[in-house]
Amino acid sequence: MRLKSGTFQRKPSYLDEHAIDFVDYKDVKLLQRFISPQGKVLPKRITRLSTAQQRHVAQAIKRARHLALLPFVTDTDSY
Repeated sequence: MRLKSGTFQRKPSYLDEHAIDFVDYKDVKLLQRFISPQGKVLPKRITRLSTAQQRHVAQAIKRARHLALLPFVTDTDSY
């Protein structure tokens, strides 16, 4: 979105739109929004998260993987 002064205003992130203050590692459905089909954490330019939000999401994904709530990798090969 372009402002009058020539600067751009970023579109709000998913967490800002839904007023989510705390990212819980047990909320697998939310965390899957920030993981690619290959199982990688999506970058913040794609997810539109702030730096602090991206850190919290990445830490929650790592914790969920460690407790086997999320897979480390996914099998995308269809051989």
